Amino acid sequence: MVSATSFLLATLAAVVSAAPTCKQDATPTLPQVGGGTELPAPAASFVVKKIAIGHGIQNYSCADATATSVATGALAVLYDATSFYPGTKKTGISKQVWDNLPSTVLRRTEIPLNIQYGSQYGADPANPFPDPADLTCPDVPTVKFLGHHYFSSAGVPTFDLSAASLKASVKKLDGINAPSNADKGITDSGAVQWLQLGDNGSGESQGVSLVYRVVTAGGAAQACSVSGAGVQSVPYTAYYWFYG
Repeated sequence: MVSATSFLLATLAAVVSAAPTCKQDATPTLPQVGGGTELPAPAASFVVKKIAIGHGIQNYSCADATATSVATGALAVLYDATSFYPGTKKTGISKQVWDNLPSTVLRRTEIPLNIQYGSQYGADPANPFPDPADLTCPDVPTVKFLGHHYFSSAGVPTFDLSAASLKASVKKLDGINAPSNADKGITDSGAVQWLQLGDNGSGESQGVSLVYRVVTAGGAAQACSVSGAGVQSVPYTAYYWFYG
């Protein structure tokens, strides 16, 4: 004869074994170019603070039509894509959509800058950024405004993640060419390099020590023979990974 206690324990065991296990959020893993040299991985002690979509322009100058273009900075608005990383429980998107998001944003949304009158791409140097606004893009939910990327008056690359109270004042540590199949962008001049950027020791960074620019679309300089003498501004989009 089976006792009531034994029957209850057997029933509970069956219920527990049949219960679904909770799905764990995927651990964000920094993208790689694949098939060759990669950017140095962040130290194990670093954690991802934010993953952003940056959309804006890379600026260059040409002394004349026979010169080599010189990078003079960048301007971009940053949007918080952290929770969209594939595999997250609530707001994750498919890996295909995630991988293609920089190209989608570049080609299907307007450059979020105050474009200077008379210039196709150049931003107003006195007031480059419009009022903060979220990003509306096909295939994904609204992407919340996170902050701005710019070069300071001293030419220092700066990321002001004002919506998250984070900031990075950085210098270039390493760079590799984008994959051969990267989206060349609107001007078809190529995708800008992937970069590893580190804190520059100025004391201006807040909560961020390391920044990666990856999965770039567009942004590479046109040949000076094409653009001619002067300044060229090339639209681009990329993921920025912030570590602290």
